[in-house]
Amino acid sequence: MSAPPTSLRERKKAKTRAAIRENAMRLFEEQGFTATTVEQIAEAAEVSPSTFFRYFPAKEDVILVDDVDSVLIQGIRTQPADVPPIEAILRALRTVFAEMEPQTWEFERRRQALLFSVPELRARMLHQMTDAIDLVADVLAERAGLPADDFSARVTAGAAVGAMLSVLPARRGPVEVVNPADIQRIEQALTLLQQGLPLSRPPD
Repeated sequence: MSAPPTSLRERKKAKTRAAIRENAMRLFEEQGFTATTVEQIAEAAEVSPSTFFRYFPAKEDVILVDDVDSVLIQGIRTQPADVPPIEAILRALRTVFAEMEPQTWEFERRRQALLFSVPELRARMLHQMTDAIDLVADVLAERAGLPADDFSARVTAGAAVGAMLSVLPARRGPVEVVNPADIQRIEQALTLLQQGLPLSRPPD
């Protein structure tokens, strides 16, 4: 989805980060999130606990960090200035989904399964929605040449994030997670928002 790291140092850092996340995920799945310690993750990834904390501030962040966010924000930023904000988000999402490799979807499936099954992670995720709104609001304001704290940009960002949340697994239960089939539902939610949220009865 994003350009691979080019320098040897960047490649080594990316490899270490991936090893920490993969081993943490495996341990969480095998013995439970609460029972797994940072020390166990570090040992499995063959790094020190201090190295773990250089990549992730806390154990929860291994799961809570969403690598898609930065790619999506950059995708919105690169849309032409005359593209309306919701359409810019839609176009960026389509690009992100189209470029997402099968192994990335699989990791997302595992990550989200933990997010929706561990109460403390799920609660933290919901709190992070404010951060997501901030990110989207900032880039929408930037595209429009408005101040970063512009009210209309923040309201638009909040509406877009809310529209996408409305079709996420939190509404369907902890077993199902977002997968490629959900792209259409997310696009429908944003399109509905773009059309002014008209209510209509489903076809007979």
